[in-house]
Amino acid sequence: MRPKRFLAALLSVALLTQPGAFAQSRGSSTVGISTQTEGPPMEIGPLNSYVEPIVPPEIAQGVFGIYGGAQSRFSGNAGANTGWRAPIVTQQLPDLGNGGAASLTPQAERKLGERVMRELRRDPDYLDDWLVRDYLNSVATKLAAAANAQYIGGYRPDFDLFAIRDSQINAFSLPGGFIGVNTGLIVTTQTESELASVLGHEMGHVLQRHISRMITTGERSGYAALAGLLFGILAGVIAHSGDLGSAIAIGGQAYAVDNQLRFSRSAEHEADRVGFLLLVGAGYDPYAMATFFHRLDRASMSDTGVPAYARTHPLTGERIADMEDRARRAPYRQPHQASEYGFVRARARLLQDRSRGEYTDEISRLRSEIEDRTALNVAANWYGIAYGQMLLERYDDAAASLASSRAVFVAGERSEGEAARSSPSLDVLAADIARRAGRDDEAVRLAELAQKRWPQSNAAIDMHIRTLLTMRRFADVQALALKETRAYPEQPAWWLYLAQASAGNGDALTQHRALAEKFALEGAWLSAIRQLKEARDIKTIGYYDLATVDARLHEMESRYREERLEEKG
Repeated sequence: MRPKRFLAALLSVALLTQPGAFAQSRGSSTVGISTQTEGPPMEIGPLNSYVEPIVPPEIAQGVFGIYGGAQSRFSGNAGANTGWRAPIVTQQLPDLGNGGAASLTPQAERKLGERVMRELRRDPDYLDDWLVRDYLNSVATKLAAAANAQYIGGYRPDFDLFAIRDSQINAFSLPGGFIGVNTGLIVTTQTESELASVLGHEMGHVLQRHISRMITTGERSGYAALAGLLFGILAGVIAHSGDLGSAIAIGGQAYAVDNQLRFSRSAEHEADRVGFLLLVGAGYDPYAMATFFHRLDRASMSDTGVPAYARTHPLTGERIADMEDRARRAPYRQPHQASEYGFVRARARLLQDRSRGEYTDEISRLRSEIEDRTALNVAANWYGIAYGQMLLERYDDAAASLASSRAVFVAGERSEGEAARSSPSLDVLAADIARRAGRDDEAVRLAELAQKRWPQSNAAIDMHIRTLLTMRRFADVQALALKETRAYPEQPAWWLYLAQASAGNGDALTQHRALAEKFALEGAWLSAIRQLKEARDIKTIGYYDLATVDARLHEMESRYREERLEEKG
């Protein structure tokens, strides 16, 4: 993100509210436009900044969200270890105060996070890769289920994890449950448990409401604190080195910096301990966090320099010893590592690269690891080679390498059943290779198979839609995209596909309304309003459709005026 864009983002986000606008009150209500749950599917879009998820009565009230709860595609695989439920009060967490008593409401935190994410998604290093996102959020779902089982956290954030193209070893938290993970971190971990330990740490920051509690610490005005904090968050994220602790320190420079850093250290300890509870509660290796800390600590003493994670999350001997002690006292069981971990890790190695030369070099390294018998996962290495060859447009070679990956994977699997002999990554890549190679019929067949095998995979659904679009099967795409917008209206991609398919079908009304919802999710209010006005002006529009378009237009115009007033302060 360029400096001018950063300044624009800073001004728009740091000035988004008047002093005291985020103060919590007993009668506070959700900011934004309410979402209609009955009636035609496109009447009202997902504009609420925070929507209470519907939690089934058999599930204790706790941490749930878009990817972490009852509405999640991944909720069927929560994997929480219900046999390890020690109350959080017995885990000797640092006394940082009551996370639920902060002045920044969950609704306000989510709204802040969404405004920051609008800017971040425009950064070319933001990776909108469904396979990586699906996997990261599936791990977060397991950790969130463990938080729920142990009654950790005072509210249910909508965890939304995403990847950043950055070779630095780091991850960071944003307000409202948004968590960024650098590709360098994914690649550096050697087990799924190590990756889960870092994700659990970042989720600990969110669950303990550290950003909100930071603002209430000290004798500072709410508005000045908010502006400073957001400056730190944006600066840290854009520099690809930000995490909650460093963002707080940067944002608080105009105030008592020493106090900020002391609080940040305490927050790191608390996030470690909450993350550890999530890690073990979800059935991961309890030693993973200490193991990963030790590896980073050794790296910081080498000639390669201090890893970004060690800089933004200072790895003191006390932190490492604390995690080792807790691991020794925790019940241990051999964790099962999801097959997707290896494939996503290999995919991340290629996603870090930008040029054909870099793809070629990475393919050579993956081959050398197989030949030298140093590959952590041979099937994953072959998968990475296949993905790289596809990016280089060597489609026959890519198909052959993917076949090698599948053969090694199947040979190593002891489970029975068709799904056990494959994975979303393998099936989606097979369809993608065929699609790019122009083998349309084969691509559709493989994409349909992938979605049949993995009905909860966003990546499989996305690939199926893209292959159908390539073949101009607009009616099929429209039906699939409409189903997805009903089930997951917060995802702009589904609205875009619906608009594209509707345009191909000559359905101008649905096209304009779908584009309006996509633009609204991205905060492009003027573009969204323009689309609805064009829909309203269609000569053949019926009375009922006209009424619903007018109502939605009024809501979007109100939201646009609201945000304009907030930015003016």
